[in-house]
Amino acid sequence: MAGIVEKLASAVPGWGVKLVYGDKVDLGGTEVMPVALAAFGFGGGTGEGTGPAGEGSGSGEGGGGGGYAIPVGAYIATDNGPEFRPNPLAVMVVAIPLACVVGTVLARLIRVSR
Repeated sequence: MAGIVEKLASAVPGWGVKLVYGDKVDLGGTEVMPVALAAFGFGGGTGEGTGPAGEGSGSGEGGGGGGYAIPVGAYIATDNGPEFRPNPLAVMVVAIPLACVVGTVLARLIRVSR
């Protein structure tokens, strides 16, 4: 089990670079390089113990992993060099929860200061 988790963990840096920057794409004569925020997590474990009410013995192994990627924009080739163009939907997905947290914190700080 540990060997599988170690192999997956050692492969993640290559996956991250591929997901975050992708391959250049030629769209109508313009080079575009997509950019994304990517995160991964893996875990595993083994255990030994007794069954319910001390009946028998048991052992087990388990593991799992997951990840996500959020497209944040793209670098577009221009006459002045690469220019970053953000993905408006991704900006909203990040900005709305951030604004809610900041608003809640400010409201509590104002309430406490009175």
